[in-house]
Amino acid sequence: MDRPARNPILALLFPEAPRRFRWARPVQLVLRSLHIAAMALVVGGIPFGADFQALRGPILLTLVSGVLLFAVDLAKDLAILTQGSGVAVLLKLGLLGLGVLQPAARLPWYLAATLVASVGSHMPGTWRHFSFLTWKVLRYPDR
Repeated sequence: MDRPARNPILALLFPEAPRRFRWARPVQLVLRSLHIAAMALVVGGIPFGADFQALRGPILLTLVSGVLLFAVDLAKDLAILTQGSGVAVLLKLGLLGLGVLQPAARLPWYLAATLVASVGSHMPGTWRHFSFLTWKVLRYPDR
């Protein structure tokens, strides 16, 4: 029996298997390294009273590198937003947003975001690709 044709837009956004880009791994390695270094300057500068002007460069580098990292993952497959790794990114963004909204408590929120990011980056593949929509591991390319 033939399967019904998939909506072309859904097929583009949610491919049968994540897209693979040859350049993705080295680009993500460079971006992640820049992201961690810049974020360390921001989080490290806050307890020493660094103001926005002093942290503007590292904040901008953290923001740009983070957006580009997330864009590479989203280009592979939007389904990441429903999986453990994507949920970790969204949780991290929420914690960072709370830090922006509550400047007096910025450091604890940013530290919490750093912990979530660390767990999200280093959790096992079965957690990283676990779908909260289907309640199973969707894609586990390391197997």
